[in-house]
This record gives sequence, structure tokens and C-alpha cells, in this order.
Amino acid sequence: MGFKGKEASSFFRDFLDECGGSAVIDGGFATELERHGADLNDQLWSAKCLVSSSSHLVRRVHLDYLEAGANIILTASYQATIQGFEAKGFSREEGVTMLRRSVEIAREAREIYHDRCTKDSSDFMRNERYRKRPILIAASVGSYGAYLADGSEYVGDYGDSVTVQTLKDFHRERVKILVDAGADLIAFETIPNKLEAQAYAELLDEEGIETPAWFAFSCKDESNVVSGDSIFECASVADSCRQVVAVGVNCTAPRFIHGLISSIKKATSKPVLVYPNSGETYISESNQWVKSSESAEDDFVPYIGKWRDAGASLFGGCCRTTPNTIRGIAEAIYGKVQDKCM
Repeated sequence: MGFKGKEASSFFRDFLDECGGSAVIDGGFATELERHGADLNDQLWSAKCLVSSSSHLVRRVHLDYLEAGANIILTASYQATIQGFEAKGFSREEGVTMLRRSVEIAREAREIYHDRCTKDSSDFMRNERYRKRPILIAASVGSYGAYLADGSEYVGDYGDSVTVQTLKDFHRERVKILVDAGADLIAFETIPNKLEAQAYAELLDEEGIETPAWFAFSCKDESNVVSGDSIFECASVADSCRQVVAVGVNCTAPRFIHGLISSIKKATSKPVLVYPNSGETYISESNQWVKSSESAEDDFVPYIGKWRDAGASLFGGCCRTTPNTIRGIAEAIYGKVQDKCM
């Protein structure tokens, strides 16, 4: 399934219909790369694997999530920017190549997965609707704060000197490269404030980008994004943008999700997506995740049904979640499936 010029909202409605009304997003990426042996102690974070011999690990993580049941896999471009690559000594051309490569690796993983399922089809015919489920590649676009790598993505305070124009100029080239590389979706993730949402909406319009996009906000409670801006106002910005086909939250504690879905539903009729973190809190000063009294990796999986009843239709995981989390979500939505090629 691909976009291929179809009107964005119609394309995404068709995708959700093919999925049976609900879809599964993949889970934590950087922590999975580290589990497979990648050293991400770098300002480029997960994007470091695009510049090293570790790109095979990126493909492996994508495949792990596909085998767990994901309908949407996100590229390793969250912290990949031309500016960030240049700061590490790479040329602009090398930066462009690595951004494009993030989409190509995800597409390769999808092809490998489909090929495996086709070759092993005799073992999986009992669950053909899972084997042939639609799979989309979402190009991950992290916030300006992610590029700064100073923790500002977790508070949304960029200072008075950063304007909507600043943010548009920063993101413009990266978004165009990811679109040209053939991504099915653009996933604007961990948006920390209304200002950046406005910049994304204007950028999509100014560049005439037709590829469908989603806006996922990082929130500090049931009503507000991490900057303190209202989630209702932020979701309203997304609702006003024609190219945005889904609105929701990521990198947010599971305990806030139900209330956030309700607030978002008041602002938009577009599909709502939720992919919370494990419930742990990131301490930027020490670069560590700290467990809260509420957190355990799969704690939020039992709430998927309640979140769906509240109005969400796309579900996944963010930081510190794993393929096991995503498998649990897929089973919560579709029922238990024994076959590897779900």
C-alpha cells in the first residue's frame, strides 16, 4: 500500500479500514538498538547508526517490530538533521544521503518481511489477513529540541529568539528530503509546544507537500504539552492542517493517555494516535531513565481497549518499550496470533 498521489485523508482512512479500524505503530527504537549492541552515546543518538557500520542493526529492529505485528514502522531519522550531521564533520551531501538512507532501510525491512511471509506462506495461511496486512513507512521528524540535544525537547522552552520562521527554516530541507526518499507518512514526533506545531503546519502548506503527516505531542499531564501549552490548542493547529491525517501523543506517561484522548477528540475528528513511553522519566542532566512507582514495560497494554473505547485508533510505544510491548498491543487489538508473519 502506498500514497501515490491519493488525497491524504482518503489514503489514511483506506489504510485504517484495511487494518480493521485500528492500527499498530512500532515501539522504542534507540533502546532496542542499544540492546542489540549499538553505542548511542552521541549527539546524533539513534541517527548515529546511519553513519556507521551499524545500519544492519536499524534493519534488524525494524524487522523485530514487523514480526511483532506493527502496521507502521518509523525511520531512524528522529535526530537526523543536515545541521546535526554537519556539526559532526559530514558534508551536506553526506547528510542528505544518510537521511535518504533512513527511509531506504525501512523500505528494505518491509520488503524482507513480505518476502519471508510469501516464502513461508504455507505455514501461515490460517492467518492470511495478518500476513497481508498493510505496512507503512513513517519518516520520523524530531523536534528542534531533539537536534539541540540539551533536553529542551522535554520542556519545550526554546527561548524568545526562536520563532515560527526559525523552526520552518530548520526543518524545511529535512522534510523535503524524507518525502522525496519515498516515505508513506511524515511523523512529526515529540512536539513540545504549539509554536513548533504551527511551524510544521505552515511548512507543509508552503512546500505543497502532499504526503500525509501526523502530529504527536509530548505531554506532561492530561491537559497540557510539556511546554504548558494546552493540548486542545495544539490539536486544533493540527486539525486545521489539510495534510495532517492523525493527531495524538507520544513520549508521554501512560497514566495521562486516557484524559489526553478526550481532550484531543474535542479539538478534531481526525484519527487519534497514542504511543506512550514505558512510564519512566528521562533525566537529561544524567542521561538516565528513572522508574516511577507506576511503571513497568508492559503496564499500559491492558488499557489499549479502554483507549480505543475513548476514541484512539492507532497504538504503539515510545521510549523503553520493546517488540514484546508491540506484540501485546497487536494481540489486544486483533487477538492472539501464533504465526510469526502476523
